[in-house]
Amino acid sequence: MLEEKINELKKRLVDYTCLVVSMVEKSIKGLVEKNVELLTGIIEKDEPNANDFEIELDEICITLIVKFQPRAIDLRTILMILKMNNDLERIADHAVNISQSALYLIETPLVKPLIDIPRMAEEVIKMLNDSINSFINENPGLAKGICERDSVVDALRDQILRELITYMISDATTIERSFHLLNITKNLERIADLSTNICEEVIFAVEGKVIKHHNPTSP
Repeated sequence: MLEEKINELKKRLVDYTCLVVSMVEKSIKGLVEKNVELLTGIIEKDEPNANDFEIELDEICITLIVKFQPRAIDLRTILMILKMNNDLERIADHAVNISQSALYLIETPLVKPLIDIPRMAEEVIKMLNDSINSFINENPGLAKGICERDSVVDALRDQILRELITYMISDATTIERSFHLLNITKNLERIADLSTNICEEVIFAVEGKVIKHHNPTSP
C-alpha cells in the first residue's frame, strides 16, 4: 500500500518537474525570440500552477508520514521528495525572475548578442533534466556527475560578468540593461545549484549518504 502511494507521489513530482522545466525553457526562449506572450504566461499562468503543485505535494508527503510511519528507504524517499518539492518551487520562482528581466530587455537594444546566456541556460536545463532522471531511475552515479558539472555553469557566469563589466565601464547607458542580464545569469546559476541539491537528495535517498559540503566523488 505504501509503495503504491509513493509511486503515485513520484508521478506527481515528475508532472511538477515537467512544468518547472518548461518555465525555465520558455523564459529563455521568450528572451531570445522577444515573445511577450510567452513571458507573461510564465508569470500569470505557470507560477500559480507551480504553487498549487507545491501545496499538493507537501500535503501528500505529510499525510504519508503520519499515516504509515515509514522507515529506512521509504522514509528517505518521502523526505527527499519533500525537499525536492521546495527546490522545484524555488526554481519556478527563478524562472519568473528571468521572465521579468526578459520583459524589460526585449523592449531595449541589445547590450551584446545573446549567445552566452542561451548557452548557459542550455547547460542548466540539462542539469535539471538529468537530476530528475537520476531520481526517477534511482541513479546516484548520474547524480554525482551532475554535481561536478556545476563548475561549467559557474565558468559561464564569470565570463558573462567580465564582459558586461567591460560594457558598463565603456558606456554608462548599458548599465541598467547589463544589470538585467546579470540578474538572468544569477537566476540560472541558482537553478543549477538547486539541481545539485536535488542530486544530493537522490544520493541520500538511495545510498543513505550525505554529501552536502563534500566532494561527491570522494569515498
